[in-house]
Amino acid sequence: MTYPTLDLQQLSKRYAAGLPPVVDRLSLQVLPGELLTLLGPSGCGKTTTLRLIAGLERPDSGAVHIGGRNMTAPHVPAERRGVGLVFQDYALFPHLNVLGNVLFGLRHLPRRERLSRARETLALVGLTVFESRLPHQLSGGQQQRVALARALAPRPALLLLDEPFSNLDAQLRHVTRQEVRAILRQSGMTAILVTHDQEEALAFSDRLVLMRGGQAEQVGPPAEVYAHPNTAFVASFLGRSNLLGGVAEGQTARTGLGPVPLAEPANGAVLVSVRPEQLAFTGGPDGAPVTILAREFRGRDASYTVRLAGPGGQELLVHDTSGLIRVEGEEARVQVVSPALVVR
Repeated sequence: MTYPTLDLQQLSKRYAAGLPPVVDRLSLQVLPGELLTLLGPSGCGKTTTLRLIAGLERPDSGAVHIGGRNMTAPHVPAERRGVGLVFQDYALFPHLNVLGNVLFGLRHLPRRERLSRARETLALVGLTVFESRLPHQLSGGQQQRVALARALAPRPALLLLDEPFSNLDAQLRHVTRQEVRAILRQSGMTAILVTHDQEEALAFSDRLVLMRGGQAEQVGPPAEVYAHPNTAFVASFLGRSNLLGGVAEGQTARTGLGPVPLAEPANGAVLVSVRPEQLAFTGGPDGAPVTILAREFRGRDASYTVRLAGPGGQELLVHDTSGLIRVEGEEARVQVVSPALVVR
């Protein structure tokens, strides 16, 4: 029988009586070879979930199964779970060289196997030529790969990464994330990444779990969750979205932006999610009148904050790729160019 690598069953954890649970009846499965991301704002429970999986915390209720084995009844300590950990501070030993850091995680192996396994793993992460260097002689991205090699060398069933790229600058973070993802793919490793960075979650994951209040608000492939958010929270947190109140009549909703086409028919009062890229400036009389409030120029494109005309006009975000530069205070018109989603 093939088991999921990880199976969380109604997992709950609170840190003090009378306080709301940090993790609240969370159920989740992770399949072999899958890269899954726990995404959410601070305090949503993602890091506590990781610590419960690792065995660094004990749940109040529920169960953690790794490879079909129950880790919570009785409690199995972290060092016996077959789980690898990579943290944002890397936790490398400064007095050990690269090879020594990787060997440290292999103390359980027979002596003759340790060196070959360590060097095999260093080759996987592309650091063989740096094996004699100390951590302070490496770049941040190279230190991250050493930490990854140390976690991978024991060949864990599951790798847990807690904000591993947050200490890197923007360009190095992007490159290192790509490298780590490729290494995990090559090794066939099942991994869970914890992050609050939306771009990171979208780029890294096979599936993402958007958490809120200790629960999974929505789970699915990144493109699916982005394109089809179930709730206003998902629409607003993952990417940016314009949320418009209106009245739906079949395939159209009447809103302050005018008639908005809907991806699915609805009736009555609705909340509609319109992504900034679903809005476009018009060159003629069509669309809703707006005033340009601010512009963020980003090279190939620009984002505009606009306000709908009229008293109490709502502010909207428009993503524009036309190359036409608009100035603050300018009057313009915008319209919806693709069907919007009704969210809860």
